[in-house]
Amino acid sequence: MVLARRPSGMADHETVRLEEHDVPKPGPGEALVQVRYLSIDPTIRTWMNDAPGYMSPIALGEVVRGGGIGEVVHSNCARYRPGDLVFGMTGWQDYVVADEGSGAMQLIPPGIEPGLALSVFGVTGMTAYFGIIDVGRITKDDTVVVSGAAGATGSVAGQIARIKGARRVVGIAGTPAKCAWLVDELGFDAAIDYRREDVAQSLRRLCPEGIDLYYDNVGGAILEACLGQLALHGRVVLCGAISLYNESSVPPGPRNISNLIIKRARMEGFLVLDYVPRFAEAQLDMATWVAEGKVKHAEHVVEGLEHSLDALNLLFTGANTGKVIVRI
Repeated sequence: MVLARRPSGMADHETVRLEEHDVPKPGPGEALVQVRYLSIDPTIRTWMNDAPGYMSPIALGEVVRGGGIGEVVHSNCARYRPGDLVFGMTGWQDYVVADEGSGAMQLIPPGIEPGLALSVFGVTGMTAYFGIIDVGRITKDDTVVVSGAAGATGSVAGQIARIKGARRVVGIAGTPAKCAWLVDELGFDAAIDYRREDVAQSLRRLCPEGIDLYYDNVGGAILEACLGQLALHGRVVLCGAISLYNESSVPPGPRNISNLIIKRARMEGFLVLDYVPRFAEAQLDMATWVAEGKVKHAEHVVEGLEHSLDALNLLFTGANTGKVIVRI
């Protein structure tokens, strides 16, 4: 699946094009990997724009960039053996060549389910871990609010906040079913349905002493509502702004940014790529919490490479709960 044209608003089926090519042949020090699963993440939509960012835009005619899991089917190097499962930037394609250099793929230990490898142990889980612990500097008895809380990152972020001793964890999601999942299954104290409730009013009711730590996945109006309810010395972690990714022009705001001054608060953005050298320590913690039943996850699986774009758009319509994965 290659990028055929730059989208304006929501990506559609003129945005990507299915092409067929010969299966690549690995050279010395390389291995041929058959892609089995694709990790569908909101940032893929930003890479489709011809705009500066933390990674270069996907070029027109280039395979759509994205992470995934594949199986080694032929190897000319010591790092990979046929049958190994590996994770890396596979792109939206059936086969990819892996090498032993700086862009080497990560071997997945035997027994780790692909869904867990892509979610809790993958980029979304690592984003939740370092965003809550390192950037958010969570402390015991914090009141924590997470937007996009039924997504792959937000759902794990809220659970980590509970593990780290948060006094109260409130999630913001888009349907009654998602809100019920957050409270009944994941242990959130409360959830706000932003489509049916006044978010600012609900935050005043659920967080009467203010928000100590806000984990923002969406930006826009919800960020503004949470800024308005910050506690003294509150912290805002900027993880994503999914509400803006399909906008042709960036809306004004948040209009109350000066509340950071009044509350002597801190707002900080981050990229999980900065924490790659520490993934092993985070994955060890996550493995312990999963084994103890303290971290749970959900997967929304879409079948077939040709439906990758449909899977991406689920993230923007809110039709998914948990991690979106394409199974090839």
